[in-house]
Amino acid sequence: MKVLDMKFIRYANLFNQVTRIRSKHCFEYNNSIVFAVPRSFVSRAIGPDNRNLEKLSRLIGKRIRIVAIPESREDLEGFVSIIIRPVKFNAIEIKDNEAIITAGFQNKAALIGRGKVRLEEMQNILGQYFGVRKVRVK
Repeated sequence: MKVLDMKFIRYANLFNQVTRIRSKHCFEYNNSIVFAVPRSFVSRAIGPDNRNLEKLSRLIGKRIRIVAIPESREDLEGFVSIIIRPVKFNAIEIKDNEAIITAGFQNKAALIGRGKVRLEEMQNILGQYFGVRKVRVK
């Protein structure tokens, strides 16, 4: 599990102040900050007319996403699709602690990123929530 540094602790505190919901799960993907909250609090965290999202985005200076904390491996596809949006993939499966994401040519490049930056970020995220050690894109 990744240790939170001061930057993410500040983000989590700011999230708590704005939404009145405590989030212990905060990570970065593709220059946007993602907060994971229990499924029952997602709409409350977003706020009416996306007010909380817009306020957090303005305060932090980055795009903000709010996702439900995955409860099992069945939540994998929805969890990943929200994080990587607007990039789309065809399928995702986990075999022996390895996640295999199938995508088209353009989307494959977007998922990997320059210097494999996004691939490594996704590997850290999936390792945290699903125990995945390696992510492959094909």
